[in-house]
Amino acid sequence: MMSRILSTWSWYPSVIVGILGLLVLYLAATRLRPPPRFIWFVLGMLAIVLALLSPLDILSDEYLFSAHMIQHLLLALVAPPLLLVGLPEAPVRQLVTRQIPRHIEGWLGSPLVAWIIGIGTLWIWHIPALYSGTLADERLHIAEHLSFLVSGIIFWWPLFGPAASQTLNTFFALVYLFTAALANSLLGIIFTFAPNLIYMDYRTPVDSLRILPLLRERWGLSPLLDQQLGGLFMWVGGGLIFLAAMLAMLVRWYGAPLSGGSKAEPSALFKPSTSTRRMT
Repeated sequence: MMSRILSTWSWYPSVIVGILGLLVLYLAATRLRPPPRFIWFVLGMLAIVLALLSPLDILSDEYLFSAHMIQHLLLALVAPPLLLVGLPEAPVRQLVTRQIPRHIEGWLGSPLVAWIIGIGTLWIWHIPALYSGTLADERLHIAEHLSFLVSGIIFWWPLFGPAASQTLNTFFALVYLFTAALANSLLGIIFTFAPNLIYMDYRTPVDSLRILPLLRERWGLSPLLDQQLGGLFMWVGGGLIFLAAMLAMLVRWYGAPLSGGSKAEPSALFKPSTSTRRMT
């Protein structure tokens, strides 16, 4: 039965064309000379592949709420920051200086707006009626996946965007991430400690792969236990991602030289940079 799961890689043309298109644009923007940070961009692409093309996709669509939560974490919290860290700085800055992109970035790049869009998208798609709708309607499901990626890019932009006009100093970046971690954890806690099944779609799956006995009997994954695991993945797994981002903020602050060439002092944790407009 495991072989059936491992053989269910999906080759959706839209996903493959989209990934290849982004790679071509990246190479064209860097004139076939990608910078070392390109490796982070590739890792972001791989996270998308794992989420949408690997066996994780069919497990999340038909069988396991927990697999769906891993998929959501990859699309909203893993792939977007990796893609942003991997972007070539000069071409992105040149693009953002144009009138329309500048206005869009100026509004969506506001930390408050970005936080609301990122966390709000995560919560809205887990409303039971809307969540069940994505499992029943493939077009709505695609819209959900795209919204996780787009809202994830918006959420992480004030922290890792190479041309962000409204960046956060270290202290407010930590507050930004900590409050987001709390909101994400609260959602995970609801799933973990809910006494009853929230999403009935996983009670009697279609079982197109005929692996339900493996999941229910051999692995012991009852629908309620699966829901609890999904909550833990969101709560603990998402928390670790936010913790890693907070550590990255501290490392970046500590390694940033002051005007005199020395490393940042503790008081600089609260001070805005003079090189770019920062939100305080």
